[in-house]
Amino acid sequence: MVSAENIRESIAAGSFYPGNPDVLRRQINDFLINAKSADIRNIKSIICPHAGYIYSGQVAANSYKQIKGGTFDSIFIIAPSHSEYFDFISIFNGDAYRTPLGTVYVDKERSRILADESPRIELSKYGHRNEHSLEVQLPFLQVLFENIKIVPVVMGQQNSQNIKELGSAIGKLFKNDNILIIASTDLSHYYPYDTALILDGKIKDLITNFNSGDIMSGFLNNDLEMCGGGPVISAMIASKELGADSSRILSYKNSGDVTGDRSAVVGYLSAVFYKK
Repeated sequence: MVSAENIRESIAAGSFYPGNPDVLRRQINDFLINAKSADIRNIKSIICPHAGYIYSGQVAANSYKQIKGGTFDSIFIIAPSHSEYFDFISIFNGDAYRTPLGTVYVDKERSRILADESPRIELSKYGHRNEHSLEVQLPFLQVLFENIKIVPVVMGQQNSQNIKELGSAIGKLFKNDNILIIASTDLSHYYPYDTALILDGKIKDLITNFNSGDIMSGFLNNDLEMCGGGPVISAMIASKELGADSSRILSYKNSGDVTGDRSAVVGYLSAVFYKK
């Protein structure tokens, strides 16, 4: 008797993105058509927002456009936890995630290798049960790639040890593999438009400088506001181990640019880490 697969069902369909597969696929294709190709090769990581697609989908598409046509052995998605607190790094211990576009299977071999590397990294359901920040990346990948495997990672406590441990482990263990890393984050939340531009501008400058130490210091001292600061820094650390030496901001907008309401906005950014 074959046991049933352990599949994490969508919790964001119908709210963060359309629940109808045809509408969802059409929306993502429209975003990708309207995104610009920056003609960047040797991409190791991309940064994408994780808000509702009507707010941040076009910004996310600017990152995803750069990997269109690429091939990867595995895709590591690192996301923050909004829904529950835990003090470790959680790799989904099931078989797959499901969205309206179908099933995305977990790369169990690389997940196990990564979890075995550190006691701070565990195979677990923590952070995956009711979390949108990882799931919203999947439909973009499903539109771009017919068959992909993912290592779905949700970071609990975003402290320096967890951030460094995850980034170093991915970079060291998979240096000879053709992997892509996705860091999921939004930027400042609910400031007036002009204040958000200043706060988010600091992050843009630091990402452009490609200095993980400076971003780490600012993030841990609460001088920078991004809910996925830990995932971004881990991705930068891993990318450098994988050979990246450059970064580029592709797009920045906030919710005020979309809705016209500039009283309390959320910032969104897309960027890449790559080897020149």
